[in-house]
Amino acid sequence: MRAPPVCLASLAGVAATRMSAQWPPRIASRRRSGSCGWLLALVAFALLGACKKAPPPPQAAAPEVTVMTVARQDTPVDFEFTAQTQSSREVEIRSRVDGFLDKRTYTEGQMVKTGQTLFQMDSKPFEAALRTARGQLAQQQARHEVAKANLARVQPLAAMNALSKKDLDDAIGNEKQSAAAVIAAQGEVDTALLNLGYTTIKSPLTGLSSFARQQDGSYVAATTNGLLTYVYQLDPMWVNFSISENEMLRYRDQIADGQLRFPPRNDFVVHLVLADGTTFAEVGHIDFANPAFNTETGTFLVRAVFDNPKGVLRPGQFVRARISGAIRPNATLVPQRAVLQGAKSHFVWVVDDQGKAHQRVVEVGDWRAEQWFVYDGLKPGERIVVDGALRVTPDAQLKIIKTAAANPQTTAATAAASQSTAAPAASGVGTAE
Repeated sequence: MRAPPVCLASLAGVAATRMSAQWPPRIASRRRSGSCGWLLALVAFALLGACKKAPPPPQAAAPEVTVMTVARQDTPVDFEFTAQTQSSREVEIRSRVDGFLDKRTYTEGQMVKTGQTLFQMDSKPFEAALRTARGQLAQQQARHEVAKANLARVQPLAAMNALSKKDLDDAIGNEKQSAAAVIAAQGEVDTALLNLGYTTIKSPLTGLSSFARQQDGSYVAATTNGLLTYVYQLDPMWVNFSISENEMLRYRDQIADGQLRFPPRNDFVVHLVLADGTTFAEVGHIDFANPAFNTETGTFLVRAVFDNPKGVLRPGQFVRARISGAIRPNATLVPQRAVLQGAKSHFVWVVDDQGKAHQRVVEVGDWRAEQWFVYDGLKPGERIVVDGALRVTPDAQLKIIKTAAANPQTTAATAAASQSTAAPAASGVGTAE
């Protein structure tokens, strides 16, 4: 058996008693006896302090946290996509005839107006061709006049049987042939006029011009190197973005489950965020959704149209298209910092009526600015830890220093926050579901 603990002070007292009893009285002097007594008293006092029990460690203070009360309400959501601008009318300026390019008459990269001359080709060969065609027309017209006069003479004679019927038929045939030759010659004149007009190449629309593909003095063949430049219409401007098949199916499922609701007639509002972070002043709308998937990329093309009166948008720009108008009905929205990542799932700390924390697994969805949609795991009226969640342990007593507002800033005016995971085309953008 293990011996019980013995106090060192008691042992010291016993030892002092024995030493006093064994000390020879004849040797001990008054001075030495006093010194030993004081020494033994000091040792006994020091050992007596060692017999006292150590005080218990102080209890850890309750962690300070802020909490919020869970609430559900209809929450507007935005969908954000990477998009690219496209001219609503992109026209190739081509040569329609073969010939030498005399000069370019516009400034490259500048706005051009409808009917403005862009290029001038050498017109002299075409002017000569026109004169030739007009000469041939005059010849055919003269022959036609002779044929008509001959027919006028033959017809009375044939009526009096002075000429055979064959002579009459020949005269009628010659008149008709000469009339047809006049029409053909007139066609040649019209063709020559058109070709001459094609030597002056004009813009068919008002828009932004591109650089010239052919330089002055180059020989241009309409079928090979006839492309001269492009003109891009800037107002209105198209904005194209794509939605994956997985996104579309996911959002269709959410609509079927009542987790998402699109505006009537899919009348979405589209805002553009430019490369420098500024928002484009004009508001657009979706005007086209491709009914088929792209077999190469597996995406679904959607197009929005924007007024661009000041020409701020240019073709080929990369922008972010923010689609507004959808609502998550009866949604639960909590701050992202309140949601923690566990080994297998996300969880939050739920605070009970006694101010103690309990871990709760939740199913989270999309982000909205600095908040997170929670699809399952929380009930209205429950309190969860927002700030200080990392210091909380299960069943720990909490010190609540502040109660945050539930789901702040969920009005449509504050729906600028976006989530870049979804597509309004999930139920067929631009078409009735």
